[in-house]
Amino acid sequence: MSLTNDIQAAIITAMKAKDKETLSVLRMAKAAISNKQIELGHDLSDDETLAVLASEVKSRNDSIADFKKGKRQDLVEKTEDEIKVLAKYMPEQLTEAELDDLVSQTIQQLNASGLREMGKVMGVLSAKTKGRADGAKVASLVKTKLGAQ
Repeated sequence: MSLTNDIQAAIITAMKAKDKETLSVLRMAKAAISNKQIELGHDLSDDETLAVLASEVKSRNDSIADFKKGKRQDLVEKTEDEIKVLAKYMPEQLTEAELDDLVSQTIQQLNASGLREMGKVMGVLSAKTKGRADGAKVASLVKTKLGAQ
């Protein structure tokens, strides 16, 4: 069963359970997936669907930062709950240690030495971490490690 079908089944379950919060988040995710399908002109693969879900999670994380600046704890908690719903459909996120090891291994494999090779390292890492780590976090870690060499 595809990820899109899983989300549709979860929408039906949430409707039957009268779980308005979960239903709302899943409907927004389904709408984002549908918009991407229209944009691309074909049904999305699971990888493409994961990319849409990752984008939804990222936008919510950005919103949390803004809500914290505005001292809106109620909205922070609501948005964190939305992320928890979406996280059920995302792959397991890499821990800090796993990400650090992966970055170090990739730098060694490519014999990268210096910031001018960051693009090459990020190209390989983005494929390895797709949907499992925030790109900005990966880029920051790569920049730190390459800058130290």
